[in-house]
Amino acid sequence: MTILCQLATWPGETTASPVDDLVAALRALDDDLTEDLVVVGPDAATDDALRFTAHLRIDRPTVGVILVRRHVDVELLTEALRAGVREVVTAGDDAALLAACDRSRALSGHARAIDEPAATHHGKVVTVFAAKGGCGKTTFAINLAAALAAGGDQRVCVLDLDLAFGDVAINVQLEPVRTISDALPMAGHLDMTGAASLLTPYRPGLDMLLAPVAPGDAEKIPAALVGELLAVLRGMFDFIVVDTPAQFSEHVLTAMDVSDHHVLLTTPDTPALKNMRIALDMLDLLSYSRDIRSVVLNRSDSKVGLSSSDVERVVRSPISAQVPSSRNVPISINKGTPIVIATPTHPVSQAISRFARERLLSQPAPARHKPFAVRRGAGRR
Repeated sequence: MTILCQLATWPGETTASPVDDLVAALRALDDDLTEDLVVVGPDAATDDALRFTAHLRIDRPTVGVILVRRHVDVELLTEALRAGVREVVTAGDDAALLAACDRSRALSGHARAIDEPAATHHGKVVTVFAAKGGCGKTTFAINLAAALAAGGDQRVCVLDLDLAFGDVAINVQLEPVRTISDALPMAGHLDMTGAASLLTPYRPGLDMLLAPVAPGDAEKIPAALVGELLAVLRGMFDFIVVDTPAQFSEHVLTAMDVSDHHVLLTTPDTPALKNMRIALDMLDLLSYSRDIRSVVLNRSDSKVGLSSSDVERVVRSPISAQVPSSRNVPISINKGTPIVIATPTHPVSQAISRFARERLLSQPAPARHKPFAVRRGAGRR
């Protein structure tokens, strides 16, 4: 059923309950705890509608509010999103209203599904980093997430933190309708319902929070929003796998600050190993615990004249996992299906799944060491 507040006509075929004002709408919601949609008509005052929505956001976060207005502008949209309104629709556009209602109900169902176990969830954040581009970091991050979500026992989210050039969406052939940029109006008061509205479902148990696509959007996202997102996502998922750019940006360091595990990817070539050695020194300098660190050698069987022992000697760190090279990996990327899902028995899939099982699934998260305050000073302004 849908609660209609000061809406003269309703184009939908489903059962609807019209009420005269927002106070009556609240009473109707109290009478029916399963109701998940309120459509506020154009005759209701905007300020009253936004206060009503902000109240519901705290009291009934799974209830969606669709606001119908005679005139829609950017200022109204911004205020509505901040208050928690799901969508704003122009009066008289019945098709848009019905579509918005369908999207809101789907989102409410998704929010209920992730909200129920939230009280017991304290998901692990796993940040995947490579000190040099071209190491296969994004491919590894996506396949690691797929391995963690295999069997449906774990709820996993991939957060694409390569804000300027993120490739998670194209790697799995998802349309980036919603991205991290849509969290900007919610900054400072982001909740689970708001975070759920940003997600793009990929497979059962596996969701994606995609990077911006519009030019200039990356610069608009503050590092504090990344920390806020990760804090909320912890309560929604068992694992959050963060894909990062190949640089220690403020956003990357924010993710590393709250991570339960750092996965550091390299390949057996001199430039990548040199950069990895510098990156490891930087992590030590910033006082990140070595206990939460795993160095992974990708394309480990490449015939380039360097053995795994040579790699360990160069980077002065043990190798936690070795992932072989295979032409089937780029084939899986071109098809938009991670190789762990497409071919679970493939040596690449087995190597990634074994790493997920032995380093992440079977071990409790070690205590995260608080980094030195220097990183919050001049170096991170």
